[in-house]
Amino acid sequence: MLIRACPILPSSDFETTKKFYSDLGFEFGSEYLEEGYLILHRDKIELHFFKSPQHVAETSDHGVFVRVDDASVLSNEYKALNLPVEGIPRFTEAENKPWGICELAVIDTDGNLIRVGHIMDT
Repeated sequence: MLIRACPILPSSDFETTKKFYSDLGFEFGSEYLEEGYLILHRDKIELHFFKSPQHVAETSDHGVFVRVDDASVLSNEYKALNLPVEGIPRFTEAENKPWGICELAVIDTDGNLIRVGHIMDT
């Protein structure tokens, strides 16, 4: 039986990744330097990272969708961080999408896309 998924994303620098996600409310889980592996978590969400020093943020094609109870609440929290709205990293506030999801987007320092949303009431 499936319980949850933990995406594995590239990180060019674990310290930068830890700082960025700490600002987003994620806590340190564990780090395995020899294996080049990092785990961060917030609530029941785990994000896993593999060390990729040559990773180029501008060409990243990695991402994850995280389902939440209310994307607007998290959007307001992230808006207070004054993240850039263009470039890398960046933040896009929550909005109602035509496909029935209210979602926000965060691009981290490595160009990884983190989309967060909830299904809108019909």
